[in-house]
Amino acid sequence: MKLILLSILLFSTTIMAEPLRSNENIARDKYRHPTQTLAFFEVKPHHKVAEIWPGNGWYSEILAPMLFEEGTFVAAHFPIDSPVEFFSNSRKKYELRVSTQPEFSKIQMSTFAPPNMINFAEKHSMDRVLTFRNVHNWMRNKGEQAAFNSFYKALKPGGILGVVEHRAPKDFSIEKMIESGYVSEAYVIKLAENAGFKLLDKSEINSNKKDNKLHPKGVWTLPPTLRLGEQDKKKYLNIGESDRMTLKFLKPLKQ
Repeated sequence: MKLILLSILLFSTTIMAEPLRSNENIARDKYRHPTQTLAFFEVKPHHKVAEIWPGNGWYSEILAPMLFEEGTFVAAHFPIDSPVEFFSNSRKKYELRVSTQPEFSKIQMSTFAPPNMINFAEKHSMDRVLTFRNVHNWMRNKGEQAAFNSFYKALKPGGILGVVEHRAPKDFSIEKMIESGYVSEAYVIKLAENAGFKLLDKSEINSNKKDNKLHPKGVWTLPPTLRLGEQDKKKYLNIGESDRMTLKFLKPLKQ
């Protein structure tokens, strides 16, 4: 296992230097630890990997070139015709972004919008399903369980679901989670286990002990959003990005 993880780390470190990554995105590696995170999720160059709601493509800049030669990368993004302007604009910007460079030319676009639009990949087709800081969004329209059920369906038996999410204190209610953007680790594990997954491991790769989770505008008070603007900006920059859980789930070989 140590040799496998070392080879993933070496490969991922090479990808980190890809010229298509902006300086702004590279500056956030100290909060998101992509090399260690992808190694923890055991992502390999020959895998079929789906990234759920890739946003502006922060992780796509890493995953697309990593999987370019031997693997498959599926970007399960917002519906392009979504009535929510933010969603449709984000999808259009992402497609424009990935149309500009050859490293992105093999990305397979898909659509994901739980609880109804969840068939982002063929059944039992993916080696890895990854999602970064999205669970709280699906809770707004009670789509979180449908989301995890769809991940289970898309993964091959023996496949891995990797979840990174803003971590709430244990006493946060569902309503407080939705309001703040922080979700309890126990709730994420419950969603995964309800879908049929088994928790393989946890990591503190993306933890941040400076984050007390009690901010005026929830997680969006912190960078990169900084929703309060210049108000206490230095304070929130000093805290950095949110405290995050990093969870690895297995779809069992025996169903």
